[in-house]
Amino acid sequence: MTDATPKDAKPYPPADKGWILVIALTTAYVFSYADRKIIELLIEPIKADLNLSDEQIGWILGPAFSIVYATSGLFIGWLVDRVRRTWLVGIGIAFWSVATALSGVAQNFWQMFMARMSVGAGEATLSPAAFSMIGDSFPPEERGKPIAFYTMALTIGAAAASFLGGGILIWAKNTQAIDIPIIGTLAPWQTAFFMIGIPGLLVAAWFFFLGEPERRLTTIEDDSLKGNDMSDALGYVARHWGTYLGYVSLICTMTIIAYSQGYLPSTFKRVWGWETEYYAFVNATAILALGPANILLWGFLSDRWTQAGMRDAPLRILIAGFLIMVPTGAIAMLMPSGWTAYAVLCVNTIGIGMVSCIGVTGLLLITPAQIRGQVVALYYMAISMAGLWLGPPTVGILSSRVFGEDNLNLAVGTVPILFGLIPFLLIPITRRLYIAQMNRLDTTTVSEEANS
Repeated sequence: MTDATPKDAKPYPPADKGWILVIALTTAYVFSYADRKIIELLIEPIKADLNLSDEQIGWILGPAFSIVYATSGLFIGWLVDRVRRTWLVGIGIAFWSVATALSGVAQNFWQMFMARMSVGAGEATLSPAAFSMIGDSFPPEERGKPIAFYTMALTIGAAAASFLGGGILIWAKNTQAIDIPIIGTLAPWQTAFFMIGIPGLLVAAWFFFLGEPERRLTTIEDDSLKGNDMSDALGYVARHWGTYLGYVSLICTMTIIAYSQGYLPSTFKRVWGWETEYYAFVNATAILALGPANILLWGFLSDRWTQAGMRDAPLRILIAGFLIMVPTGAIAMLMPSGWTAYAVLCVNTIGIGMVSCIGVTGLLLITPAQIRGQVVALYYMAISMAGLWLGPPTVGILSSRVFGEDNLNLAVGTVPILFGLIPFLLIPITRRLYIAQMNRLDTTTVSEEANS
């Protein structure tokens, strides 16, 4: 596979132009993830004010967000391969920013459920467009760093949400409510949604002034791939279903674990006595200390090892991260104190970061360029539906119906083992199929011919 036939090969954009785009996309992703994560720190006051159970919170944290976020991905992927992607992202940012703010006026379970659905609808535009544009801005052997940089926004966004949420919780102890013109009187947790949502409109405006990278075509020895319609993307994935299923199941395990950890602020409060604002500041500090460096390191090593001839470097990093995150996710919840639990979770964060930062890098190596937008959309649909539908709801159900809500740690700790066992057993088969697919596309060899 190559991004153009050798005789018609076009140079990639200058590196500085590509990195300006990556910085803009990363900024958008920071806001996206902060908007998504802030609700986790507000679980307890939301539960109290809206009279909700852990199980209902699980549906708000997971399925409410994923119903549109995941299922609209197919349509978004189709748009990504056809329309101006920078404008598509700008519209999406504006939509999810307004929806985040409106989460603050929810008065019951269903209103909050609908508000989080709307946030998911806006955020569905970002990553398929982002990875499509990154793929058109950097050659295959140089994509690890920009993709890792973009993925780093997950940690920065989570830290931003923790700092803001912690600050609001401290402020709330001395403030009962705040008056906002037109909106009316809001509780502190409601104000938090406005404070984190509205600034995203400025980021949305930025994307209407960014240049669109030129699309690159792919030439492969596969007569069955005629174009870039959804039928072409679905057909290609179906013909290589074993490769994609095995590969994506590893990332699905990561999203299930990561989204199930939305209950961690409440877990530390109920089990180990940490106040939520204390957990928020500890968590934010640890995320900033470990997250960005961890993700950038593995993006750098992926490129370095790939250039040195280790063509399956992304897969090796992904498997190593998987083997770290699954056991530590369970063990942390059995620790005798909050600090020992959090120390193990720091190791768990490293494993999750390895998997999350390298997933798309590895996916691009086994996917033709003309269907990347749609395949990435399918990928995000799969990992998002798995994470959001199986992570928080499973914890909520186990907590409310099996272990009891005072033993929330047992519910959280069960999830990694429950969903990680089968992908673990399939790792040898997954690796064999992945390498066979790489050899079929012969990405590195033909790409070098095109760039010569």
